[in-house]
Amino acid sequence: MTHLPADDRYENMQYRRSGRSGLKLPAISLGLWQNFGHTRPLETQRAIIRRAFDLGVTHFDLANNYGPPGGSAEQNFGTVLAEDLKAHRDEMVVSSKAGYHMWPGPYGDHGSRKYLVSSLDQSLQRMGLDYVDVFYHHRPDPETPLEETMGALDAIVRSGKALYAGVSNYNAEQVRAAAAILKDLGTPLLIDQPSYSMFNRWTERDGLLDALEEVGAGCIVFSPLAQGLLTDRYLKGIPEDSRVRTSVFLNEDALEAEKMDRVRALNDIAAARGQSLAQTALAWALRDTRMTSVIIGASSVAQLEDNIGALANLDFTDEELAAIDVHAVG
Repeated sequence: MTHLPADDRYENMQYRRSGRSGLKLPAISLGLWQNFGHTRPLETQRAIIRRAFDLGVTHFDLANNYGPPGGSAEQNFGTVLAEDLKAHRDEMVVSSKAGYHMWPGPYGDHGSRKYLVSSLDQSLQRMGLDYVDVFYHHRPDPETPLEETMGALDAIVRSGKALYAGVSNYNAEQVRAAAAILKDLGTPLLIDQPSYSMFNRWTERDGLLDALEEVGAGCIVFSPLAQGLLTDRYLKGIPEDSRVRTSVFLNEDALEAEKMDRVRALNDIAAARGQSLAQTALAWALRDTRMTSVIIGASSVAQLEDNIGALANLDFTDEELAAIDVHAVG
């Protein structure tokens, strides 16, 4: 079942350097958060992963708790990697994370060295890998000293089980503190992974990109399409298989009339650009050159292809950005 990748896979994808590191990531990365667990057909997952790689998507973003159930996304990715793309492992960036609840008892959550090291060992076993390229602390832990958490990331990198250290859901103040500790240890902070979209602009108010630029780290965002709100999925009602129906992270309150008016207005702006709403939302999230990558989650090859089509037009006029700002409130 070995996959023969497309010869032109690197011709159209854009790659951006992560901060001051030597690592470049595709402008659009594939996240395996909710569509790659045991609740979805493995052959659909296989088709999406193969097509993504054929389109130059070299970065596959996972975490210990991705699925559902937790752990199953890593298992399924490991199966596809072993059967289809093993010969191309060195062309890929595979990332994983730990920081949310994963197993019972006091050692299966948060930010202790005990949890992070154990979780990564489990992740590597599930994926059939000797190392991941990037290992993240998934969320700040107010109870564990940051020195311990960053010390664990440093030890993991030095052990060879990860090539780079990252953090996720860290704000500007937390990034500066984490990066300073890692710098002293000799393992630079590679990247931060926050949430960000037209409807979720907290990173701008926080000055996160400025902080990341100061410390030499990159930025890769998740949920750039606001869990599907910034697509055409809900313009004509709520599909039964949509995130609103199937996810605990999005509910019908998010579709109240005022917000849907904004979605329609943004859709009109996208249409005038010759793009789908999703494409414009992704291009908008990438408008700052300090943004290393955006993570998409695809449930079909067609959705994947539409999203990557955003790269055909990443430029905005001042008038377009001003029009978007009227409706992109969050």
